[in-house]
Amino acid sequence: MSASFSERVIAWHKQFGRKDLPWQQNKTLYRVWVSEIMLQQTQVSTVIPYFERFMQQYPDLHSLALANEDDVLNLWTGLGYYARARNLLKAAQVMIEQFNGFPNDFDQVLALPGIGRSTAGAVLSLTEGQPIPILDGNVKRVLARHHMIEGWSGNKKVLDKLWEVTEAVTPKKETDVFNQAMMDIGATICKRGKPLCDECPVHATCFAKANNLQSKLPTPKPKKVIPEKQTCMLICQFNDRILLYKRPSVGIWGGLYAFPEVDGIQDIDPWCEEHGLAVIEKTAMQTFRHTFSHFHLDIAPYKIELEKMPTTVNDRQDIWFDLNEPRTFGISAPTEKLLSII
Repeated sequence: MSASFSERVIAWHKQFGRKDLPWQQNKTLYRVWVSEIMLQQTQVSTVIPYFERFMQQYPDLHSLALANEDDVLNLWTGLGYYARARNLLKAAQVMIEQFNGFPNDFDQVLALPGIGRSTAGAVLSLTEGQPIPILDGNVKRVLARHHMIEGWSGNKKVLDKLWEVTEAVTPKKETDVFNQAMMDIGATICKRGKPLCDECPVHATCFAKANNLQSKLPTPKPKKVIPEKQTCMLICQFNDRILLYKRPSVGIWGGLYAFPEVDGIQDIDPWCEEHGLAVIEKTAMQTFRHTFSHFHLDIAPYKIELEKMPTTVNDRQDIWFDLNEPRTFGISAPTEKLLSII
């Protein structure tokens, strides 16, 4: 009798699967949860140093729940998708307040900020072996190819079909091994481009391989024209101090510190006058583009040298950051780029 899908996947992992990732050592619900949030839309190689620094600063749930948002965002700077970090802190606080620890009930975990069905399943299955299926991006790709499921997974009918399949193939025993193996196969073998089909433990029953459709599946998201927006970032500097402000918690770069912005060059002088800035010199810097998932942002930076430093600029959370001091707050990627230049 031939081995089942799950048996082949589990056998493959025992021989070839990844077993030395940082979150696989001293495994706890907390450590696996943090890793799963960091790994959303981010590659393992990028996440590892961030995870290790995060664990040094916040080794357990209680220490994270007591953290300051600025400190958390500072550790997250460069990982992107900053709502993940804000939700991580909110979820830690909820867990301590409601459960005094990390719950191991699926519905309770699912109800936490920033945690969806697949993430909740991953945390509980990988840590405790609970027989819960997962469906992250890697698993979607493996199953869409193996079962030849066409259509973009953002479509509810397609997503429901993928959930139906992952529920059917996920075993009740060794679920932790199986789920980790599925993520590993998707990440290292069933890759987006040039999948290594001959190394895949389930290639013999893969419909996409049999029909030479690996490059067509999973069906990509329908392309849309990405809109373009423009902004001017103002680098207001007095000696070694730079003006930064904390962005609102909702919206792009939520809770991060950034340079003030105006719509266009014609707005720079009125903005400086409005905020009482004594300008010595205004210099245009190289324009560059920052791309979000849903639009391109063309940034025109202007360095504004000031005669003196105002006591305050407005009632927002402004700071005059000393370039010689270590940073203790999160900043947006364009802010980090411009600070590295100046």
